[in-house]
Amino acid sequence: MKRDKRLEIIKEIVTNNKISTQEELQSLLLERGVEVTQATLSRDIRKLNIIKKRDKGESFYSFLTSGNSKINSDLQLYFYNFVISAKSVGALVVIRTKLGEADVLANALDDERDSRTDILGTIAGADTLLVICASEKAANILTAEIKYILLG
Repeated sequence: MKRDKRLEIIKEIVTNNKISTQEELQSLLLERGVEVTQATLSRDIRKLNIIKKRDKGESFYSFLTSGNSKINSDLQLYFYNFVISAKSVGALVVIRTKLGEADVLANALDDERDSRTDILGTIAGADTLLVICASEKAANILTAEIKYILLG
């Protein structure tokens, strides 16, 4: 099955069902005749900007959304949805996120390393993310970008 068709089916399933695991999503895809590996499904989920949301102790897949006209990239969409605050200290940026979202943001930043040579790596906890930048200037620019998005 072509990727575009598979992505459309995933969108439909996530829109119309409360899916809590990749295995559940994979099973619903299989019911529709779509066989997909876990690795491919993970890539598709990232491509579609699907995240796990939490509501009343329950977690389920949903789409990242924004009404913010300043957002021009997937990474900025992650900043908008997950970040509470950001502060730079030297070549480091300390980012506070909603509980359980630091690792999701770390993955998004790590995915950007090919195009953003100013980010050397990340270390994530439950609600705090440390971003190691190539320079103090790069850390200040990243912090300013995050604050710009947060101001809406």
